Amino acid sequence: MKRFFLALAVALVIIGGLVWLRSGKKAKDAHAEAQMPVPVATAVARLADVPMTVDGIGTVQALNTVNIRPMVSGPLTDIRFHEGQDVHKGDVLALIDSRTYQAAYDQAVAKKAQDEASLANAQRDLARYDKLAKSQYTTAQQADTQRATVAQDEAQVRQDQAQIDTARTNLSYTSITSPVDGRTGIRQVDIGNIVTSGDVTPLTVVTTLRPIAVVFTLPQQTLPDVVAAMQASQGSGGAKVIALPQDGGSPADGTAPLDSGHVLVLDNEVDQNTGTIKLKAIFPNPLLHLWPGAFVNVRMFLRVDHDVVAVPVGAVQRGPQGAFVFLLGAAGTGPDVATRHPVTVARQTEAVAVIAAGLTAGQVVVTDGASRLTEGSHVHVLAAPGA
Repeated sequence: MKRFFLALAVALVIIGGLVWLRSGKKAKDAHAEAQMPVPVATAVARLADVPMTVDGIGTVQALNTVNIRPMVSGPLTDIRFHEGQDVHKGDVLALIDSRTYQAAYDQAVAKKAQDEASLANAQRDLARYDKLAKSQYTTAQQADTQRATVAQDEAQVRQDQAQIDTARTNLSYTSITSPVDGRTGIRQVDIGNIVTSGDVTPLTVVTTLRPIAVVFTLPQQTLPDVVAAMQASQGSGGAKVIALPQDGGSPADGTAPLDSGHVLVLDNEVDQNTGTIKLKAIFPNPLLHLWPGAFVNVRMFLRVDHDVVAVPVGAVQRGPQGAFVFLLGAAGTGPDVATRHPVTVARQTEAVAVIAAGLTAGQVVVTDGASRLTEGSHVHVLAAPGA
């Protein structure tokens, strides 16, 4: 029994020694690893002009949407457009049988000619009566009666001219033209159908796609900055905006804007139900990237802050005491030592953060690898400091 306990004690001593050796090795390895430089990427804080923007969601709307309906009744004799065709203002889209309206116009013209002949005869009679009345060969009353007849005939001629204008207008309505530049939609009525001015279904719809409008909303908290931007850009056509894809792309990640335009109008009231303000922007839309009814992200440029200290957004870290950066080469340290440095962030965009206090231009900050750093960590810069 004594031998058993003796052997057990020896085994425990050996196991304890092995555990102590292994833990010591781990501690030594951890200490050595802690002393190894941490690979990081850096950037130099710089003075820059940083635009201030605000984003909203918008809906694309055609600048003009016109339902093409007939103004007179009659059989549709011709369709002169193709579905989806680009048309210009004044282009003939369809024709209605014009024979009835041409006859009415000719009748009005003939009626005016008849009344003009009567007026000319009445004017000659009036000239004779005036001459006889001066010689007292007829009474003044007869001359006055003839003068009234001339006035009636003149009024009749003016009425005839109004009838001619009406008939000419109705005749022109038999040729249905596009009132705006735009693109036609799907044809709703075929040749041979009887159309009337009261038809609910239009022949087609013409929409103006170049330029095109986007209506978007912004939080009412941005109203002072938006109003200031609108006032500052009055001489340049309006505050600048860009349209971005709905999938979340942005210029910061290499996504090209769909189009660039300017704000046309700011609505005259705040929507009390949603707490938003509504704006309307105009885009030239040369490549037809914007289509009526589509949803897009709209970025409005409010102003540009000049000569502010800017760093990449990845350089700013957040902690219990607020925002901070890891600064290289702080006073009293080497260029490869990172120190925690508190900063005040005025605002940030997708690419850069504007530093209001805590940094000056030219200081080097860590932009990647900060999660492995502690106060006083040694670093190894993977690339030369850049902007």
